[in-house]
Amino acid sequence: MKIIIAKDYEELSQKAFEVMAAVLDQNPNAVLGLATGSTPVGLYEKMAEDHRKTGRSYKGVSAFNLDEYVGLSADNDQSYRYFMRKNLFDKIDIDLNKTEIENGLAPVAEEECLRYNALLAKTPRDIQLLGIGANGHIAFNEPGTPFDTETHVVDLTQNTIEMNARFFKDISEVPRRAFTMGPKNIMDARRILILASGANKADAVYGMVKGTVTEDLPASILQRHPDCVLIADKEAAARL
Repeated sequence: MKIIIAKDYEELSQKAFEVMAAVLDQNPNAVLGLATGSTPVGLYEKMAEDHRKTGRSYKGVSAFNLDEYVGLSADNDQSYRYFMRKNLFDKIDIDLNKTEIENGLAPVAEEECLRYNALLAKTPRDIQLLGIGANGHIAFNEPGTPFDTETHVVDLTQNTIEMNARFFKDISEVPRRAFTMGPKNIMDARRILILASGANKADAVYGMVKGTVTEDLPASILQRHPDCVLIADKEAAARL
């Protein structure tokens, strides 16, 4: 695992952009695995800024997102599809028909998981972007998720529900279930870029990099990936 320590969130976002830009420079038709949450927003801002200033085109790019809430429509302002449009897709020239995310309103969850797995299998990602949770989760794969799991539906933990409540008017509105790529899907990407920001991530980052590879800390599986880059700010990297 390659480790880059940034002095702050701004530098973290810039370093992340440099990794992403290198992939796009090498292949203008790259397949990107993308993530939601607060950590990648700075990266997305820099991708949009680069598009405005340099004219870099995303017309040939395809994108797959990690996860989506069960029960939310794509136009719900708390859905991850909406998040991606607001923070990135509407600011670049990507073809929305080439952007994939699980269907939160799929009538049969198991069939939606199979559909998404089939898409991922036939469209290998050149890079997969990740964040890390304070308990070491990646995407919505909480501690205890088997490493060989593919796209599945998860019951969100109370901690995750409480963490996500800040985005909703009331905690009762937070969905209790979500679709998510599994660890196996994540590990199938050619390159992985994981971002970590803040002191509350320090223990998880330490476990991911230097701890035992265990399903009790899902991010630890990244030790086994042949091309993984961690970019952490000083607070998140404090124990390394």
